[in-house]
Amino acid sequence: MRRREFITLLGGAAAASCASWPPAAHAQQGALPVIGLLHPGSPEANARYIAGFRKGLAETGLVEGRNVSIEYRWGHGEPTGLPELAAELVRRPVNVIVTPGGVVAAAAAKAATATIPIVFVIGVDPVQAGLVASLNRPGGNITGITSMNSGLAAKQLGMLRQLLQRDARLAVLVNSSNPQIRLALADVQAAAAAMGQTLEIVTATSPREIASAFKEALQRRTDAILIIADPLFTSRPVQLATLAARHAMPAIYALREFAEGGGLISYGSNFTDMFRQAGTYAARILKGEKPTDLPIVQAAKFELVINLQTAEAFGLEVPATLLALADEVIE
Repeated sequence: MRRREFITLLGGAAAASCASWPPAAHAQQGALPVIGLLHPGSPEANARYIAGFRKGLAETGLVEGRNVSIEYRWGHGEPTGLPELAAELVRRPVNVIVTPGGVVAAAAAKAATATIPIVFVIGVDPVQAGLVASLNRPGGNITGITSMNSGLAAKQLGMLRQLLQRDARLAVLVNSSNPQIRLALADVQAAAAAMGQTLEIVTATSPREIASAFKEALQRRTDAILIIADPLFTSRPVQLATLAARHAMPAIYALREFAEGGGLISYGSNFTDMFRQAGTYAARILKGEKPTDLPIVQAAKFELVINLQTAEAFGLEVPATLLALADEVIE
């Protein structure tokens, strides 16, 4: 074979190989496809979830460092920096952006690009949040996973009432700086009203303000508190469990990590599995599928974890009916 024919044949093979990747990959000939991961929290607080994301990639044959690269951008609790971090990923450029840290991260990515595919993980209705056109046909360049469940707040408040076994004043802790908090808060308020439950709202926008929020809840004579799932709170399970113990205020959380870390009770979606699903979606997009053809996945796994050691410290006897529902009981 002549040298010119060999070069032509080699070039054709390379072009065929690259054709299976989205357009952004062609800007990096010879390099691995790149996933940009944008999160408002820190790598330390999200290690378990990132392991779930890598598992999702592996289920489709992608392994970080072997046949795919991941560019991480962490907000470290400063959501105002997310737009610039998203812009960095767009300039990189990456083949797909994954935002497994709530609506603020997803919105930052969506504002940064209308062409690079985006996969989000959020806890509210993405249609109401303005991210997608519909659940079945997201439209545009964005799709993802959501744990929205209109009955979640009612179940969490009901569990708190069961634990206290008496009429009680309940509080809810929210991050008022989250632009989408009104959706989650409306759900909680509707659930409280339906059961005739008094509900106090306390707010925090930074780790320092969380301690003040607990003091305010105590001053309002509340007996227990519901911690809304928010990146600000999900990254600080130890602080929240410690404050609840210090103020003798039983609390219910959305993630099992809180109960494992000393919190009283948790009920909510399995976030590790949601991250795994995000990894699967990212891999499918890298292999040629389009976000608009991938319907929004609604989390189906919900788990109840009860920490009996903490219940004993609070002087609470957990009803047998609640124990029977638990996916895990920490003794």
